[in-house]
Amino acid sequence: MNSIILLIILSCYLAVLFFIAHWAEKKGNSKWTNNPYVYTLSLAVYCTAWTYYGSIGVAAKSGLGYLPIYLGPIIIAPSWILILKKIIRISRVNKISSIADFISLRYGNSRFLGAIVTVICLTGILPYIALQLKAISETFHLVTKTNTNSFIFDDTTTYVAVALALFASYYGTRYVDASEKRKGIVTAVAMESILKLVFFVIVGIYVTYFVFDGFDDIYQKASMLENFKEKNTIGGLPQAINWFLLCVLSMFAIFLLPRQFQVSVIENNRENHINTAVWLFPLYLLIFNIFVYPIAWGGNILFDGQNVNSDTYSLLIPQFFNNKTLTVIVFLGGFSAAISMIVVSSIGLSTMLTNNVLIPYNLLGKLKSNEQTISSRKIVNSRKFGIFMLIILAYFIYRFFALDYSLVSIGLVAFVIIAQLAPAFFGALFWRRGSRLGAIYSIIIGFLICIYTLLIPYAIGISNVEISFISKGFMGIELLKPFQLFGLDYLQPVPHALFWSLLFNSFTYFAVSVSFKGNYRERNYAEMFVDINKYITNHENAFIWKGTAYRNDIEKVLIRFLGEERTKRAMNIFNVKYNVDKNQELADARLIKFSENLLTGHIGTASARILISSVVKEEKISLPEVLKILEESKENIIINKKLTETSKELKEISAKLQTANSSLIKKDQQKDEFLDTVTHELRTPITAIRAASEILHDDDEIPEDLKKQFLQNIISESDRLNRLIDKILDLEKFETGKQTIHSTKNNLVNTIEKAIEALQQLIKNKNITIHIESKHKINAYYDEDRIFQVITNLVSNAIKFCPEKEGLITIQISEKEDFIQTVVQDNGKGINTNDFEVIFDKFYQSTNQNIKKPVGSGLGLAICKQIIEHHKGKIWAQTSLKGASIAFTLPKNKNIEINMS
Repeated sequence: MNSIILLIILSCYLAVLFFIAHWAEKKGNSKWTNNPYVYTLSLAVYCTAWTYYGSIGVAAKSGLGYLPIYLGPIIIAPSWILILKKIIRISRVNKISSIADFISLRYGNSRFLGAIVTVICLTGILPYIALQLKAISETFHLVTKTNTNSFIFDDTTTYVAVALALFASYYGTRYVDASEKRKGIVTAVAMESILKLVFFVIVGIYVTYFVFDGFDDIYQKASMLENFKEKNTIGGLPQAINWFLLCVLSMFAIFLLPRQFQVSVIENNRENHINTAVWLFPLYLLIFNIFVYPIAWGGNILFDGQNVNSDTYSLLIPQFFNNKTLTVIVFLGGFSAAISMIVVSSIGLSTMLTNNVLIPYNLLGKLKSNEQTISSRKIVNSRKFGIFMLIILAYFIYRFFALDYSLVSIGLVAFVIIAQLAPAFFGALFWRRGSRLGAIYSIIIGFLICIYTLLIPYAIGISNVEISFISKGFMGIELLKPFQLFGLDYLQPVPHALFWSLLFNSFTYFAVSVSFKGNYRERNYAEMFVDINKYITNHENAFIWKGTAYRNDIEKVLIRFLGEERTKRAMNIFNVKYNVDKNQELADARLIKFSENLLTGHIGTASARILISSVVKEEKISLPEVLKILEESKENIIINKKLTETSKELKEISAKLQTANSSLIKKDQQKDEFLDTVTHELRTPITAIRAASEILHDDDEIPEDLKKQFLQNIISESDRLNRLIDKILDLEKFETGKQTIHSTKNNLVNTIEKAIEALQQLIKNKNITIHIESKHKINAYYDEDRIFQVITNLVSNAIKFCPEKEGLITIQISEKEDFIQTVVQDNGKGINTNDFEVIFDKFYQSTNQNIKKPVGSGLGLAICKQIIEHHKGKIWAQTSLKGASIAFTLPKNKNIEINMS
């Protein structure tokens, strides 16, 4: 492909990335930029050009040897729910902006320790950034079929490096507070993660199913190649140990690499995003590695006997078949993998360099000076310059040092160097006794062992100078061979270096920490790190400080870096949070810690401490005093927790009392309504009886027929009064629990037929048809008299509401697993859906009755409900195509409670 066309494609691609980053920054907290999937995909910055090209090279040369680097993160990912969340909480409350800040803060805000961590990271990562640039350069020339130009300004990679430096320096330093979230960068990296995965899967499918006939075909043809079997076996115990050490190495890398710490901790918006990451990130790695093996061995088959770089098989195969489109797609995927690592790593390294070297060592100006020699603008510019220069420096390393090693080998060297932070880092999280001296000496000793066993031999390999150091050891001592230290000869160089460096590193860390106690500040932070969950809400309370400090002096320092408005807002938050009088002159330990946190994101933990200490007078505290204060602090936290719980319980009790009170008021109202209704219902027949009686008493000359009619009215109204009183008493017994149910096994069909028989005259009067849908015999446990009463009431209601012509009542009886369901349905006007619940209330009568309101007490359905519920059944109204439909259930067996949704 023509190099100009490819450059245009690259320019368009970079322009799209700029647009995505710009859009994400403008959107802020949009769901498109702030979600667990964007967060998880940003973690895939782990997959660099090493994954895209290097893994294929390893698989082509050594079979399954590429797997341990991905198995480690997959194995450790579930622990993120505990470990990574803990790291994020510590970093969030302390405004930490880099791994150097994290480690130096834990060990007493140590300036020297922060600088050491920064140097370690620079040493490990800069050559690896150079290798990413080399990968871009080599693949560009491979795609365009051009030769590398020795003149810098004729080299495409020069312009790519400059463009990346500009992009990273602009979007990576938009905020002076380095702990702020860079949504633009994270969203762009997430997009690149999608593209590089999709492009890699596309070339994998192409090689597997279009170039070859599936996985089996590749395996069959590859098995004919020389040394196939030897390359594709895990081997014995020595090889297993190598694999184990490489898995451990990658487990450390996923936590400690500056780019991983940046995206997983600093850029985390919400802790719960980790819940998605613990399964989605391993899935991402698994999908990425599905096609590594077929591409690698497909390349071995196609290019058998040819002198080609196996790292670039993913490009060479589509190019071999003259598939230009796929070749460009693969190149863009590899380009994405490389630049995401370059951008994120350079941001993290620049922040460390500024906050842990330049500012605390007064290389940007004096921190303690009365004049404002260090400003926010100066800090931002230094970070921008730092990002730019780090990428350019990596470019010069690529250009002027013959980096002849593969992507994987340099990547693994970087991993081993960064792994020297592991004992101090994980000790900071879980071991209170870990000390500053232990961390410093352990990192230095581990790094020196790493230099001896790995960096010096690699440097000798690059220089092509024949020295007996590798073959015979230092000063000819066999036991000091760098690749076989102390006679350990079965480990590969990288696992070998990792084993010895971490062994000496860990031993030094524990030995020095146990032998030399740290100062009170170290022990204070140890407590706050290890027990972060106890102190997360009011962590300033756990900070121990003794001395004299004035609020005005601290505010002046804050204004220098935060500005007057932000300082004022921060101080108001502090006053409200801790109920502090804004006019209070003296500052306490809480304000000291609060102020240090505000400055940490701007200038780093060590510099923040130096700056605050310049305006306060601190008194030394003995270790016993620290322990005593911490114990008191713990007790206060426990007391506060108990008070919070008690307050919560009181709120719940208060809410329950309010609910109970409302219920009592409602019941009182219902009682009043009930008494009013009962009075009204009783008064009606009594009034009728009294009126008829007075007529009979006052008029002796009433005709005999009329006299009999009045007497009949008195009798019928007396019966009505009697029935009403019986129903009221019946209902009262049910509601007060005085009524007992005597359940026996009965045939429900027979009971229903008996109830209908008693109502035959009413049914005939209205010419209604009754249809029973059931088997001949359905047994259930119930009190027959009471269910007879229920059926009579439901059927009577149905008769009342049936139309004058063609009335139809249907009774359906169905047998379920544990209960019998009965439905009584008529073809009248039906029940309004809004009345489904209230029709079972006392004295309720439907507003949807026929033209003339049927006579009724309004207690029938209320009594039915009580009877059915005392049988442990349920009764309800339900929708039907026409008319009203009432259903109820009865248990098939004794002591069965019916649960229906």
